[in-house]
Amino acid sequence: MIEVPFTLLPHADGLPRYASDGAAGLDLAAALPDDAPVTIPPLGRAMIPTGLTMALPAGYEAQVRPRSGLAAKHGVTVLNAPGTIDCDYRGEVKVVLVNLSDIPFTVARGERIAQMVVAPVTRVAPVAVASLDETTRGAGGFGSTGR
Repeated sequence: MIEVPFTLLPHADGLPRYASDGAAGLDLAAALPDDAPVTIPPLGRAMIPTGLTMALPAGYEAQVRPRSGLAAKHGVTVLNAPGTIDCDYRGEVKVVLVNLSDIPFTVARGERIAQMVVAPVTRVAPVAVASLDETTRGAGGFGSTGR
């Protein structure tokens, strides 16, 4: 297990935490004022603060992913899923939520809004070449292999 240092901004609702022993992602909570929930209209979006900053080790990223319960029960998901947090970013972690349902959705302080998975990153060296090797699939994409 690697340690990741976090700072809690004054509006934070605590450190992120795993909901179960086998959870892959740390739950991120909304760090909104108690008296100022955010209502996302149908097909609307909102950037929700978490009150957290962190220092990921070099060679790692954090992926911000939707919570399945919010998606299944309310039609609310992370708009740019997965969102990537780079190891050199030191600003506040925020989550862009989108409401894909036909009714407004209200986010309150402390509500678990997303999950964050920390993962190693492989960097590559792009190399320009005249052509690529042939494969059976070739340039087929977007459903070319069947349903």
